[in-house]
Amino acid sequence: MKITKEIFRWLLAALFVFAGVSHFLRPSFYDRMVPPYLPSPQLLVIISGIAEIILGVLLVIRRFSRLAAWGLIALLIAVSPANIHMALHPNLFPEFHPKALWIRLPVQLVLMAWAYWFTRNEAAER
Repeated sequence: MKITKEIFRWLLAALFVFAGVSHFLRPSFYDRMVPPYLPSPQLLVIISGIAEIILGVLLVIRRFSRLAAWGLIALLIAVSPANIHMALHPNLFPEFHPKALWIRLPVQLVLMAWAYWFTRNEAAER
């Protein structure tokens, strides 16, 4: 189980680092995700991208992995309005099928559960 968990830790970390880097490679895409009632879309995209990169890296550093996992859960909650905005406004995202935008919502819950796995103490799992 330990090696499996470690593989999944690195996979989740890589996913978030990749997602964070993509905020800087495709900022206009992420700007569209920010609901119009939130201020400074560009700044929010930069902040969330930096957070994803930092938390992804920290997840693989044993000393910080629990904190990083809680941070990823908080981040996923914080970006929920963007995912809801995408689902409610598929016309802004013609590159995706509207159903795919709705599927993103439960995927966020899966990611939260995945991150939560790394908040657990190794001894408590035995």
